[in-house]
Amino acid sequence: MPSTSPASRTTTAPPQAAATRVKALGVASMVVTVVLWASAFVGIRAIGPHFSPGSLTLGRLAIAAVVLAVLVLPQLLKSRLLPRGREWWPILGYGVMWFGGYNVALNAAEHVLDAGTSALLINVNPILVAIMAGIFLKEGFPRWLIIGSLVAFAGVALIAFGSGQASMPGGRTTADVAGVLLCLLAAVLAAVSVIIQKPVLRKFPAAQATWFGIVVGALCCLPFAGQLISEVQAAPPQATWGLAYLGVFPTAIAFTTWAYALSLVDAGKLAATTYLVPGTTILISWLLLGEIPAVLGLVGGLVCLVGVGLTRRRSRNPRGAGPSASR
Repeated sequence: MPSTSPASRTTTAPPQAAATRVKALGVASMVVTVVLWASAFVGIRAIGPHFSPGSLTLGRLAIAAVVLAVLVLPQLLKSRLLPRGREWWPILGYGVMWFGGYNVALNAAEHVLDAGTSALLINVNPILVAIMAGIFLKEGFPRWLIIGSLVAFAGVALIAFGSGQASMPGGRTTADVAGVLLCLLAAVLAAVSVIIQKPVLRKFPAAQATWFGIVVGALCCLPFAGQLISEVQAAPPQATWGLAYLGVFPTAIAFTTWAYALSLVDAGKLAATTYLVPGTTILISWLLLGEIPAVLGLVGGLVCLVGVGLTRRRSRNPRGAGPSASR
């Protein structure tokens, strides 16, 4: 009937357009997160000689908390939407583990490891997230997610092997057992935190969920306040500006864009995109710190790209089956 076709077009087109916009925003958020998190590894490495792990974490989180408060507090005053009772438990969990413990462990690791090696070691995280998301969040184990993760992990292994070689003839490797263990600890803390944070984002906007966690992490690091004050006074201006950069961009902005993307995408699939971080980190570190990547590191970066591309593929559903649960 002619009279029904225009109505059907007007009711179906807007949702499709909205879905396209949301998808584009999700992709943009993931790109911003990857680039800024990659720059964080380089920033930590650059200013690490001037700040101890705990004070660097506190300074970074304190700056991020102030920056995000400008955005979040007006929203909270308007909506009056605050966590209640047991809703605080997952927020406290990822606040302590991710924003507090993860950052302290990573900062300590980068005192003995270069930025690229630290980034690639942290990136055992997506495998852990994919496994835990399949078990606890019921996201399942899509075939292409598993295949792509394994390919990307092989790329990370190549980067690890290449980064373990001396960057110059006669130079020493940057591998250090304590640093490796600290990075692996940070990866576990981050993976558990992603699983805990996912349900929180079903009720609270990304910026608010991020801000809550940052404030919790900063409160945990308050014992380092005296150390931070003395180190800021002794640090050169460029190191202090570096600390400010870490607080604003890789923390306040990148963790918010991550949370926004996590609210739209399955945790396992989103975590797989962080396999792009090591290659990006190595490039930035090469340009800014002169840490020259090995050939195997570059090859590994390309393999990671292929693996991430495979995780984005969708398995075909059997005839008559409903939409994939991983959407």
